[in-house]
Order: sequence, then structure tokens, then C-alpha cells
Amino acid sequence: MQHLTLKYLALSLCIAVGVCTTAYADNALPAADTPAVEHRVDAMLAKLTLEQKVELLGGVDNFATHAEPSIGLPAMTMSDGPYGVRAPGPSTAYMAGIGLAASWDPALAEEVGAAMGRDARARGVGFLLGPGVNMYRAPQNGRNMEYYGEDPLLAGSIAVGLIQGVQSQGVVATVKHFVANNSEYDRRHLDTRIDERTLREIYLPAFEMAVKQGHVGAVMSSYNLVNGDYLAENRAISYDILKKDWGFNGIFMSDWGATHDGLKAFNAGLDLEMPAPDAMRPGLILGDLRSGKLSQAMLDDKVRRILRTAVRFGFLGRPQKDLSLPLYSLQNDRVALKNALEGLVLLKNDQHVLPFDASVKTIAVIGPDADPAVSSAGGSSHIDTFQAQSVLTGITHLVGEKVNVLYRRGLPSAMEVFKKSTFSTPDGKPGLLKETFANDAFQGKPGNSAVDAQVDLWKPELWTTPATQRQSIRWSGRFVPTYDGKYLFLTAAASEDTYTLYIDGKPVITQPHREGQAPLYATLSLHANQPVSIRLDYKPDVDYSRMGFGVIAIDDLISADAKKIAAMADAAVVAVGFDPSSESEAYDRTFPLPWGQEALIEAVAERNRKTVVTVTSGGAYATSGWLDQVPALLQNWYPGQEGGTAIAQVLFGEHSPEGKLPISFERRWEDNPTHDYYDAPPHPPGTHPTVHYGESLFVGYRWYTSHPDKPQPLFPFGYGLSYTTFAFSGLEVKPAKARDGDTVQVSFQVRNTGSRAGAEVAQVYVSDPSAIVVRPERELKAFQKLDLASGQSRRVTLTLDRRAFAYYDTGHHDWKVDPGRFVIRVGDASDHTPLAADLTLEKAR
Repeated sequence: MQHLTLKYLALSLCIAVGVCTTAYADNALPAADTPAVEHRVDAMLAKLTLEQKVELLGGVDNFATHAEPSIGLPAMTMSDGPYGVRAPGPSTAYMAGIGLAASWDPALAEEVGAAMGRDARARGVGFLLGPGVNMYRAPQNGRNMEYYGEDPLLAGSIAVGLIQGVQSQGVVATVKHFVANNSEYDRRHLDTRIDERTLREIYLPAFEMAVKQGHVGAVMSSYNLVNGDYLAENRAISYDILKKDWGFNGIFMSDWGATHDGLKAFNAGLDLEMPAPDAMRPGLILGDLRSGKLSQAMLDDKVRRILRTAVRFGFLGRPQKDLSLPLYSLQNDRVALKNALEGLVLLKNDQHVLPFDASVKTIAVIGPDADPAVSSAGGSSHIDTFQAQSVLTGITHLVGEKVNVLYRRGLPSAMEVFKKSTFSTPDGKPGLLKETFANDAFQGKPGNSAVDAQVDLWKPELWTTPATQRQSIRWSGRFVPTYDGKYLFLTAAASEDTYTLYIDGKPVITQPHREGQAPLYATLSLHANQPVSIRLDYKPDVDYSRMGFGVIAIDDLISADAKKIAAMADAAVVAVGFDPSSESEAYDRTFPLPWGQEALIEAVAERNRKTVVTVTSGGAYATSGWLDQVPALLQNWYPGQEGGTAIAQVLFGEHSPEGKLPISFERRWEDNPTHDYYDAPPHPPGTHPTVHYGESLFVGYRWYTSHPDKPQPLFPFGYGLSYTTFAFSGLEVKPAKARDGDTVQVSFQVRNTGSRAGAEVAQVYVSDPSAIVVRPERELKAFQKLDLASGQSRRVTLTLDRRAFAYYDTGHHDWKVDPGRFVIRVGDASDHTPLAADLTLEKAR
């Protein structure tokens, strides 16, 4: 690993002090293009045969590059990320990416990255497959928790910090998923149709910062298509923009199985197909290289990138595994705690119910996410930990014997619902009639009939081996309600299974064919002793059943014990939200909270006026049914292995909350600007589902601040409460008149006006009212996080470069500034900018 030189100090200083602006400086480490590196690469390349070069273009053993012993090139190993090292065995789980973004702290991101780098080196991992910098368009996206929110500057700034931290440890960071992978529901087939300006201004800048500022070692393609081409085969983006325009000289790799046409991918700039050369097959590539249809110069460029990475990161001179580093590290655990403390966002705190004071002698901790710890979500980002603090254990360890901590889950598990449900067959026997057909269309006579007492075989699996012999299974019978009221019908299967539940002949729950899935539910009003007919048509993707189905009365959902302890306690904490079985890679989650949780919140709030809700999620969720009933709401994202400790410290006032939302938190899904454009409309068989990004530039706060007459978010971008207060004053913009290309200094005062120490994030937004094209009303262009003691004041100066004022001109395919009046706004949220000053920009000389 090369040492940091003066050439790279500027950005590192920016990261260290937590100041980020729109500067796209060519600063990062380790160096990628020194003469010594290139000389060594040239010497290695000259020793390779054509066949050896082609072999290097494909991965081996699922998570490694191809070794070439003749030149001393080892296999370089990889591990999933992006908020922990998912190598075999337990590792450190850090707060999810969206929680790291909620810290608004690039210096923290660098600390987290360095800790991840140490975790990787301890496990012999050379490539960390992260960070992920796709934009947050809609709350349902199953991988929102991995990414850094809705704003490209914030996302890029956090990514640069993390990349520098990871790569400072001699580990390759891999920025992903390039590009516009902003939903999961049909990611392998979805064709994103997006205009050039929107792509350049919203979806590419975080990747651009990762390349230009972070000198990231690798870029991973996404699964989806953009404007008709898969990204691994999209020359206009993956070669013309990534390699040519931005000068990226690292490895452009495919996501696992994201390559389809090997020749097209070769010409589009793909350097490494993972996990194996299934599309860029050696025989295919060699034949066209020898015939001249493929360029050997392009092949050499790909191989150079692989060799350059090995040289640049020191893989030729040392083992990738460092046995002197601990697998379980207290140092890294402290980073995980700091990460969680900075990322928690206090969204509501009526009557200052928080922090809990000495009057709280007994506290009730209730909810499915209270214990065990839900430190990370599902899919390839999930981390198994050595140990993790849950909300329950975090509170208990913090308060010790000073406070009596009571606990109940409050809701049954899905399996408990399935196992306790009672049905009757069409001929009156206990259970449901199960008919199995030797095809996937319920055709002909069933090959087997039986009676199942319950349908309780659910296994929350994700990636499984498809069955070679397809079957379909039908359960039928009746359910008899015991009393009038609402009943919850709960279903769950896994992976690519599909099913439809019919009640009295009408479909009430349908699981379409997707790569993955979460439990689904429907609530119906039924009358006592009036049976309803049930038919559940299930098509497993595997050669066994993993279906779960049950019915429970809403009145029976909440345990009596949970209600009692809620009434007994001085305060209650309800820990709800999602978990690895309900929010994950490979499928989109629901906007409402998972089944039964709203009822649980309402039941506890009815019995305890000091009810605090803490939510685990990768983004926004429905709150209209319960938020008015609780005085406090704490957003904990997926908080990592020290999440419970961090939550306890915030609840009891040992740490003032300092997180700020990296997203706009809508009241209703219908209020989101992407609502009408998110789902793909029906498409003819054999074609790709297509999504048009009709909201264009107006994602998140860009929409809300530009359309004040439309429904506004419940909690705006940049918002977050503290246990203290802050005031902004003294805005100065110098010079007040400048020319296109000049830098502009924005300075102002921030004062802690409260009675205790705390952290504030100063946010600078730029408006361009004189633009000749449509622009969002305001856009984030700089920010700085500040830690201030009570009464302390600090003068902040931030620099805006040309990109802070520019938009992408599709006529000239370049960034353009329209001369005229600009407005500089400063505040603590996108909708709260109490300071404003004009700036005039004139044409460049």
C-alpha cells in the first residue's frame, strides 16, 4: 500500500473536518497512475499469452478473480458489503448505508470504511463489494437501506469518505450498482428509461465523485437495463461516460450474472465478468480476437486494469489476509457504536417526552424488533455478528438496576399464526384439503390428495435451486370466525414462488413471480359463525413446499401481557419495523409497516401516554394510522451490532440525537413524485418491463420545494430533532458578483442556543431563478456538520465551485451556467433555510 502523499491531502482534510461541497477534485488514495505502477503493469502484461489474458476476464470460485502464477498474480478475493464484510463467519455489522448518510458526516464514513477495511484484511478479503450509491426514489425499494438517500451530493460525499477509509487499508472498494438500480421488484429484467439530463444530474454524480474524488478501485454494473441496454453492455454509459469522460482506470465488473451478451459486453467496456465467464466465454472471445472482430488493444486495456489493481493495492507483495488483525475487534465495535449514535434520527418529540428522566422507574419494551437485535436487513448485505445489542439488551445494560425493564414481544411470530390457525375441509374434516398437481398450472387430476392441519412450512429463503419437475399445490376449505370483527389473513412463501389466496372466490392476496418476497397480508371484516371459503393456489419454484398461511382475529393479535405491562410502566418503547424477512435485496417491501404492528402501537399508546416508537427500516413508511397517538418517534434504520446501545443512550439522554434525514419522508405513498412512474405497466411476453422516470429531476425534496402547492412531506429532507437548539445568522456571500467559473465563499454563524452540547448540520442550497431551463427550486450544494457546546458559536465558510451553479446542457453534452441571479440559502433542512442572499454570476471572460 502506498503512503498518503501531499498530492492527496486536500480531500482528506475536507473529509476529516466534515466539510463537503461540490468540488470534484482529483484527490484520493491510493494512487492509480504513478509511473512505477504503470511500468510494473507493462512488464507483467508483456509476459502473458493471448489465452492467459482472456482467462483473466472471468471470475472463479464465485468470489475471486483468476490467478496467473506465471506473473505472480494471485486470485483476488471478494466479499459482499456494503455495510460490513459478509465473508463466511461472523463479522462486524455497522449501521446500514442510509443510517450512515443520516449522520451527514464524511469523516465518520472514512472511519467506518477503515474499520471495514480492517475487517476485510483480517478475513483475507481483497475487494469489498460496496459502497452502494443508487438514489432513493421511492420507499419500497428493497435495497434503500444500502444506499445514501435521495441527494447525489450527500450520497457522493459519504461514499468518498467510505471509499477512502476502505482503500486506506489496502482493500479495493467497489462502488455499485452502476447505474439507476432504484428498485428491486424485477431488477434483472427492468428497463429504465431516463433522459440524459436527469441521468447526469441525479443518478450519475455520486458515481462520478467516487471515481474522481475517491479513486475507487472498482465499479460494479447493475442488473437492470438503461434505455434498452444492460449496464454491463451499455457502451454509452459504461465506456463513454465511466471510462472516457471520467477517466476511470480501475476494474469495471459485472454484478453476479448480470452479463448476457459477451461480445457486446466486451465492446462496452466490461473488464471482469462475475462470478464466472459465462457470457464472455474464453472460446467466444478468443475466436473474435483472432479474426479481428474484437480489438486486442481493448483486451490489453482490460487486463491492464486488473493488473493495475493488483499492483496498486499491494496484492503482489503481501498476503491478502492479515493474521495480526482480530476477527472480533473492540476498536471496530466502537466505530459501529459511533456510527449508530450519529445516524439515529429523532423525528418527533412532543412535550419533550425524551429524554426519559428520573421519573421513569419502570419501562415496558415491546415489539417484534425489540429482541433479538435486528442489526441488518436481508440479502447480500446481511451480516451475521459475533454479538449484537438489541433494543431490550441495550436499555437493560444502560439503566442497570435503576429502572425496572419489562419485556414482551407483543405480537405472535408468523409461524405461531400459521400453526394456531384452524380450518375445515370442504367435507367438514379439521384442516385444509391439499391437492398436488404434476404440473405448474393445476391441470388434470391431482396426483396426490391429503389433509393438512395447518399450512406452516414457510422457510424465508432467498436464492434457491429451481425444481426440474414443476408442480402446483392447492389448499381448499373453510374458515369459521368465532366472533364479529376484523381478521388478518397472513401468507408467506419464498424466493420465486407464486401464489394467490381466494376468499369466497375473490382474490385477496397475490404474490407475482419475483426474485424474492416478504410475507403479505389482508384484513377482512367477518361475522361470527359465518364461514368463508378458502382456496390457496401455490406454485413452488423448488421441489418442496415452503408455504405458510394463517388467519387470526385482530383482537387476538396483541398479547394480553404486552397490554398489561404497557399500563404498568412509566414509559413504553415500541420497537417495530422491518427485518431480513421483510426488507431485502431482490424484492421491494411494503409501504405500510409489517402485519400487526400498527395495531400493536395503538394498543400500547392507548395504555401509556409516554409511548416512544422506534422503527427499523431502510426508508419511509405509513404513519397516518398511529403517529398522532404517540409523542415520540425515533428512526433507527438498521443500526448495526451496537444499535441497541445507541438507542438506549439517546432515549435516556446520554447522547443527544444528531441524525438528519437523507430522504424526504412522505405522509402517503401517493404524495411521492415517483408514485405514478414507479411500477412498470403490463408488457407483452418476451419484452422487458419498462419504467419511465417521468418525475425527471424532481426527486424527493427537489419536487416538494418546487411545488409548495402540492402535499408536503411529513418530515423533510435534512430534518432531525436534537435535545438542544441552534440558530443561524450573519450570512455573507463573497463575491456578491462573480463570473462563471469563479469560486464563491459562503460564510455564516451557527450558535448552540440550548442548554446542552449537540450537533447540527448546516446545509447550503442554491436556487437559480433566472435559468433558461427548468430547474428544481433549490438543490443541496454544500454542508458541514458541527459539534457545539452549549452557548458555543462557530463561523462556517464553505466554497461553491462551478458545478454548484451548473446544469447539464443536453445540446452540448456538457455542464452549463446561465448568467444571472442566484439565491444562496442556508438552514437545517430543505424546507427551513432562514438565511438567504443573492449572488450575480456573469459570463466567463
